[in-house]
Amino acid sequence: MSAISKAMLQHYQDHGYVVVPNLIEPDYLQILIDRLSDIVEGRTPPSPGMLVMKDVMVAKGTVKAGSRMEAIAKIQDFENDPVLDSYTTHAAILECVETIVGKDVQTIHTMLINKPPHVDGRHPLHQDLLYFPFRPADKIVASWTALEPVTRENGCLVVLPDSHRGELLQHGNPEWDNLNAGYFGAKGVDASNRVHLEMNPGDTVFFHPILVHGSGRNKTEGFRRAISAHYSAVEVEWDWANEGAFGHRQYRIVSGDKKGQFWSGERFKQGGLDPRTLLSSSDDLESVEAVKKRKQ
Repeated sequence: MSAISKAMLQHYQDHGYVVVPNLIEPDYLQILIDRLSDIVEGRTPPSPGMLVMKDVMVAKGTVKAGSRMEAIAKIQDFENDPVLDSYTTHAAILECVETIVGKDVQTIHTMLINKPPHVDGRHPLHQDLLYFPFRPADKIVASWTALEPVTRENGCLVVLPDSHRGELLQHGNPEWDNLNAGYFGAKGVDASNRVHLEMNPGDTVFFHPILVHGSGRNKTEGFRRAISAHYSAVEVEWDWANEGAFGHRQYRIVSGDKKGQFWSGERFKQGGLDPRTLLSSSDDLESVEAVKKRKQ
């Protein structure tokens, strides 16, 4: 039975997000944290296709990390890691996802965010649909689970309620000194109604791909860790004219009659969107190329 009640589903539909308290059990959260440690410390090799991403300040030598863990900003694309990927098929998560987008769903992106101390670590306000070729947007949803306490001090998520009712905006690199490649910010956003989502371990927020959201600096001496996956209904259609910088991913079906198979739809749309047109400058395109190189 889904943990999302009718009232919670209405909140999601009205505001673009909903927080489900205590959705994931503490013992399981520790398993995920231990796996992160094993990968970062070299006890477990990264799985095929996985990107273990350093913070930009560490990568550029602006900051010297105090440990291997303090160097890492996130792990991305962990579908081939059996421990981390178990999050995407966790029954409580899938039941909530199906409540929002319907039965028969697939994963379209995964990441574990580490957000270490002593670096900038902000993620500008943005919309996740920028990175996804599928439509309609209402058939896509993100899950984001706090692995440890998430507070304003350590850089919790910030959301702009009701922004999911808008359009996919133009994005670009904000004028920050330190910005990880692929971190784009939405242009012309009024953040005066922003809401900070402070969460306890196991709390999970589900949000719409057009919802404008981001996160702040980690001003503490600890980490701000969370695990996240994006899902879509299998019935979605590809809306890009090409595969784009982020079209290399396979999309595994995790529920329904085709569970275990991969999405097999056409990856090109005649007259479709070129996602590069949503970026505002040549510098932004260079950031896209940096992401592509990291995946090669």
